[in-house]
Amino acid sequence: MLGAFMGPVDASIVNTVLPNITSYFKTDISIAQWVPTVYLLTVSCLILLYGRLGDMVGYKRIFLTGLAAFIVASILCGSSQSIWMLIVFRGLQGLAAGLLMSVGYAIIVAAFPPFERGRAMGIYAVSIAAGLGLGPTFGGLIAQYLSWHYVFFINVPIGIAALIWGARVIPRSTPKPGQRLDVAGALTALIFLSSLLLYANQGETWGWASPRSLALVGIAVVFGALFFWIERTSAQPMLNLALFNNRRFSLASISTLLSFVALYAIVFLTPFYLTFVLHFSILKVGLALIASPLATMFVAPVSGAMSDRFGTRVFAVSGMCIAAVGLFLMSGLNASDDVWDVVWRLAIIGVGLGMFQSPNNSEIMGSVPPWHLGIASGIIAAMRNVGMVLGIAISGAVLYNLAPVTASTHPGSFTPQEIQEFLNGLHWAFITGAAIAAIAALTSLLAADRKNQQAKAEGPLPSSPEVTPPG
Repeated sequence: MLGAFMGPVDASIVNTVLPNITSYFKTDISIAQWVPTVYLLTVSCLILLYGRLGDMVGYKRIFLTGLAAFIVASILCGSSQSIWMLIVFRGLQGLAAGLLMSVGYAIIVAAFPPFERGRAMGIYAVSIAAGLGLGPTFGGLIAQYLSWHYVFFINVPIGIAALIWGARVIPRSTPKPGQRLDVAGALTALIFLSSLLLYANQGETWGWASPRSLALVGIAVVFGALFFWIERTSAQPMLNLALFNNRRFSLASISTLLSFVALYAIVFLTPFYLTFVLHFSILKVGLALIASPLATMFVAPVSGAMSDRFGTRVFAVSGMCIAAVGLFLMSGLNASDDVWDVVWRLAIIGVGLGMFQSPNNSEIMGSVPPWHLGIASGIIAAMRNVGMVLGIAISGAVLYNLAPVTASTHPGSFTPQEIQEFLNGLHWAFITGAAIAAIAALTSLLAADRKNQQAKAEGPLPSSPEVTPPG
């Protein structure tokens, strides 16, 4: 949980202090924006490879290697002497974070029996929710009382504690003989994901139909097709596509993706509303945003434990329905609201996500055979990070098309007419997020098995000749 806490913290904390970093290095916002962007891209692009490596060489080795690399990269980031040094080191930090995030669920599932899996997932989910929630708050505190360097230096003591503790308590798994790494699959997946995510991240800035954007789409299509062809024909594929023949696995994975697309409409857009319309300070923005993950932290362990007894369906579906209602309520915010009008709506979304995430993750991990736990864990992490990127892209596209002034106007300089234009864009962006959350509720309904089926499901796929133990 300590290791899992650090990745989401660094995904959310830097946005809060980005203005400070921009001023410190006297650079353009367009260049400084690559500090959070390169992290998100490098985290996402190699997660599937890391999950496969975990299945091959052991989850503990991958996790502890990631922790050690993350500590070193954090020191390098905090010591950067130029914006370009920071961007490079931030990319290295993302590569290390991917190691941490790829095998966490596999470690949890390997350590607990099936009847405790949901409860363990719920407790583990607290660390991810805390990381996403406390990131903006830590960023606000650091921006107000310290320098931006401490955004990265704060990882060092946490990482050292996790490294020492993890070396003592995480069980060492035995490397499986006869394993080979699918190098061609890993390379094509890297090019496919990086092209797709870079297009989603930069399409609004470059223009969705600009020549370089269309070039990225073309590269993503070609290498995506090549990746799936390689995986279908490889004797030991990096991503065993037969896993997606299982309805539980494929639909629950889609639910994870959609849930984070919907969530990041809130994470990305709410600070704009709090800053531009309500004129909150950075610290107050961070404190307000903690409402959603705080609710998730309380609900997730309970939801996970209850799903062990009653099955995942009711909790996953109800959770996303509640989140959809919360997103719809967010669309009603206006210029006369105060902090509590925002907080109680965010808390509803947090309750819904807390109900959904643990049972849904348990559904995914319970639907694969034991020898594929690492890649399944990597797929959860990949879906989460791709969902974050797509959530920012989709919600930003809706907002900027309806309120284009938002992209170029400084906080505090909106006219009354521009505020109404912004609120209209925000309204439809949140409604779009609510619709995506509702679709996630539907895919969860179709994915989840009932309790008596889940209790038997240590691994329903071994009967398939395509998913027999490798080697």
